[in-house]
Amino acid sequence: MHDLPLLTTLAAAFASAWVLGLITQRLGLSPIVGYLLGGVAIGPFTPGFVGDVHLAQQLAEVGVILLMFGVGLHFHLKDLLAVKSIAVPGAIVQSLTATLLSVAAFLLFGWSWKSGLVMGMALSVASTVVLLRVLMDRGMLSTSHGHVAVGWLIVEDIFTVLALVLVPIIAVSAEGAAVASGAVTIAWAIAKLAIVVLIVLVAGSRVVPWTLSQVAKLRSRELFTLTVLVLSVTIAVGASALFDVSVALGAFLAGMVVAQSPVSHQAATDALPMRDAFAVLFFVTVGMLFDPAFLVKEPLLMACGLAIVLLAKPLAALAVVVALGYPARTALTVAIGLAQIGEFSFILSEVAHDHGLMPDEGRHVLIGTAMLSITLNPLLFRNLDRIEAAVKARPRLWRLLNARAERRANALNSAAQPGIASAEKPLAIIVGYGPTGRVVDALLRDAGMHTVIIEMNMETVESIIRAGRSAIFGDATHPEILEQAGIRRAVHLILTLPNVESRVPVIHAARELNPAVEITVRARYLQERQPLTAAGAAKVIYEEGEAGAALARHVMERRGVDPQTIEKLVDALRKVWGMNV
Repeated sequence: MHDLPLLTTLAAAFASAWVLGLITQRLGLSPIVGYLLGGVAIGPFTPGFVGDVHLAQQLAEVGVILLMFGVGLHFHLKDLLAVKSIAVPGAIVQSLTATLLSVAAFLLFGWSWKSGLVMGMALSVASTVVLLRVLMDRGMLSTSHGHVAVGWLIVEDIFTVLALVLVPIIAVSAEGAAVASGAVTIAWAIAKLAIVVLIVLVAGSRVVPWTLSQVAKLRSRELFTLTVLVLSVTIAVGASALFDVSVALGAFLAGMVVAQSPVSHQAATDALPMRDAFAVLFFVTVGMLFDPAFLVKEPLLMACGLAIVLLAKPLAALAVVVALGYPARTALTVAIGLAQIGEFSFILSEVAHDHGLMPDEGRHVLIGTAMLSITLNPLLFRNLDRIEAAVKARPRLWRLLNARAERRANALNSAAQPGIASAEKPLAIIVGYGPTGRVVDALLRDAGMHTVIIEMNMETVESIIRAGRSAIFGDATHPEILEQAGIRRAVHLILTLPNVESRVPVIHAARELNPAVEITVRARYLQERQPLTAAGAAKVIYEEGEAGAALARHVMERRGVDPQTIEKLVDALRKVWGMNV
C-alpha cells in the first residue's frame, strides 16, 4: 500500500470525513466541523496515519475550482437587488471594520500590514454553506430576516472575488521594488485581469453556451457532465497559466459564463455531486494543515481571531442594520449569522499563502477560528429568542436599537392608516407577503374583501402602499402592530409565515385583542398542527398534504371520478391528518 499514496490518502481522507461528519451532524453541528477534524486526525500534527498533504492539496484544488464555479453559476443579481439598500452598505461597513481591526491587531503581533490586510479580508467573509444550513434548520430562510442575511452574503461573495484579484497586486507591491517599476507591475497585473475577464465573459459567453447546447442534444448525461467538468477546470487553469490569476477567480468566471447557457440548470445539477465530494476533500486538506497545539502555543493570536469574528463583525453588522432603520430582530439575525467563517476564508488564505502573504501561523488562526465559530453558530441561533429576550429586558437598550426602525415604520404605517380606517368591506389581515401571501391577497381582493398586509420587509411594504393598497411594516408578534393593522375589527387573520416560532406568538396576541377573529395558519409539516391549534388557530392548512391532494384530485378528475367521490376521499384523508379543524 506504500506504493499507492494517492489512494491511501484519498481513502483516509474520505473515511475520516465520513465518520466525523456523521458525529458532528448527529450533534446538531455543521458537518464542515467534522470534515476539518477529519483532516486534523490524518494530518502530520497528530499521531497515527499521516496522509500525503501535498497530494491532498493538489486534489483539493479541484474542490476550490468547483466551489467557486458553483458560486459563479448561482450568482443572481436579482437576489442582491431585492435587499440592496441594506446588504450592500452593511457588507461594506462590516468587511472594512473587520479588515481594519485585523490590520491593527496583527501589527501588534509583529505581522506586516500586508499580511494583516489579507487576514482581515479572510476573517470578514462568512460561510454561505453554514448560514444557509442554519437558516433552513430554523425555518428562517424564507423570512425577511433570512433574505437580508443571504443578500448580505452575496455581497461578501463578490468581495471574495475582488479579494482574489487584490492578493497578487498586494504581493507585487510587497516585493519592495522601486515606486516607478512597482507601479508598472501593478498596472500590468490589472491589465492582465481585465484581459482575462474580457476573454472569458465576452468570448466565453458565445462559445460555452453553444458547446453545452450541442452536447445536450446528444442526450448523453455522462458526456454533458464531462463537458461541464472540462469547461470549469480548463477555464480556471487556463486563466491561471496564461494570465497569472488564481484558479479560484478563473472558476468563478467560468461559472458566470455557463450560467448564461439555456442548459445552466442541468449544468448545476450535474456539477453538484462532484462539487460536494471535492469540497469535502478541500476541507479535509485544510484540517491537515492545522496544528492543535497552536491553540496552547499562541492563545492570544487565537483570541484575537475569535474576537474579530465573534464580536467585532457581529457588532458592526448590528450597528449598520439598526442605523439603516431595520428592527432589532433583523439586526440580531444578521449579526449572529455573520459570526463565523468558512470555505471562502480558506480559499483566500491559500491564494495569499501561495503569494507569500499568509504566514503559517495565520493558517492556524483561520482554521481554529473557523472550527470554533462554526461549532458555536448553530448554538447561537438556537438561543436567538433568549438573546432577544435578554435585550428586551433592558428597555433603554431595546428602545435605542429600535428607535430608527420605529420612526421609519410610523412614517410608513401612517400612510397606510387612512385606507385601513375607511375600509367598509370585510377585513382580512395577511401576515407575510411571500409567494403564499401574494396568492392569498390577490384571491381575497378578487372576492371583494379588503386586505391589510403585515410584512417585515420595508421595500415590500413601500411597494404595496405605492400601489394604493394597505400594508403595515412591523413584527406581528407585537400587539401594537396588530392594532395598527385593524385586528379589533378584522374578520380573518391569515398567517403565511414559514416558521412555527413566529406563528404561535402572533396567534396569542391576536386572540387577546380579538377573540372572535378567525385565524387560518399555514403549516409546512404535519407535526406543527398541534401547537398551532393549541395556541388558538381555527384552521391549519398542511401545505405538503394539500399539494398532494391537489395532484391526486387532478388525476381523479382526468379519470372521470365524480366530484362528490373526490371530495369524500380528500376529506377522509384530511381526517387522518387531523386537519379538518
